Amino acid sequence: MRTVYLETSVISYFAGEISHDVVIAGHQASTRDFWKKLNKAFTPVISALVIREISQGSKRKAASRVQIIEGFNVIDISNEAENLADLLITRKGIPREFPEDALHIALAAVAKVDFIVTWNFKHINNPFTKNKVKEIIEGAGYICPILTSPEELLGELS
Repeated sequence: MRTVYLETSVISYFAGEISHDVVIAGHQASTRDFWKKLNKAFTPVISALVIREISQGSKRKAASRVQIIEGFNVIDISNEAENLADLLITRKGIPREFPEDALHIALAAVAKVDFIVTWNFKHINNPFTKNKVKEIIEGAGYICPILTSPEELLGELS
């Protein structure tokens, strides 16, 4: 089974109350459809960084987010991943102001995950970032995970 790294935004969209914003509500619906495929079509993977991020905010909401990822494989933050994240930033694949985004990508690459699933179109899942990130990751000797949204990945399963 192929592995999929669940970036924080996906977990937040799955666990969150349905938004009044129609675009976000649509993303939430796609996330819930995608979630049904986990453990059937994909092996879900998260990281210690994801756990740290979903544990922030309201205690009740954080507990709900943490509960839904119980039993998922967890990638620890390693020096190797931190070094790769630094490379993503210094080579301008990810803006310096968003080191967590670089670390998500680096953790997945070091762990040889097949896909990174995210709703972060600004710094991770956009055409300009994808190409630059792939170039940097592969230049460092790793295979770059495919950066995608739950919706894009669902389209492949239909």
